[in-house]
Amino acid sequence: MGNSMVKRMPGPGRLAALAGCAFGVALLAGACSSASSSTGAAASSTPAPATAASSSPAAGSASGSSATVITTASSSAGSVLTDGSGRAVYMWEKDTGGTSACTGACAGAWPPVTATGSVTASGGAKASDLGTITRSDGSKQVTYDGHPLYYFSGDSGPGTAAGQGSDGFGAKWWLVSPSGSDITAAVSSFAAGGSGASPAPAGTPSSPSAGGGGY
Repeated sequence: MGNSMVKRMPGPGRLAALAGCAFGVALLAGACSSASSSTGAAASSTPAPATAASSSPAAGSASGSSATVITTASSSAGSVLTDGSGRAVYMWEKDTGGTSACTGACAGAWPPVTATGSVTASGGAKASDLGTITRSDGSKQVTYDGHPLYYFSGDSGPGTAAGQGSDGFGAKWWLVSPSGSDITAAVSSFAAGGSGASPAPAGTPSSPSAGGGGY
């Protein structure tokens, strides 16, 4: 019906009508194109969901038990055994058969040198002479040439040997040589080199008389 109406129009009117239709079609196409591009722009501007960053920390190295180090230091009586931090270690004349006779109050004054990991030798100490025994509480005590080793709670720190020659708890306490024999000469201090990390005994009293005997 629309086409017949256009045909009945005079020439100039028909041209105007056709031009109007063409203009309307162009407007409609432009509107569709604009809406399509707007939709596309909106879609392209929508941010992609952020990729979750990995919050898992990198696997750290295992913190296994530290090795207990037995090494040597220089003293006026020659080389003496120490732990890795330079603390003097002692043997006790009362120990026999590679077992420890120091328990209770004795072990409080003379803490055993214990190991929670491996035991290694450094300096002039011999790895072949190192070993451990199991104490009554289940802890591992370090031995050298068969002698259980101890700290003295009266030592103020690395390089001191206030326990040398003490007869606390009924027998003598001596520093130990790299050969495994006792050192009976008077030694009160030495040059602590320190090579490794061995824990110092806790609860160190300030008085060197904690051994329970004279020197």
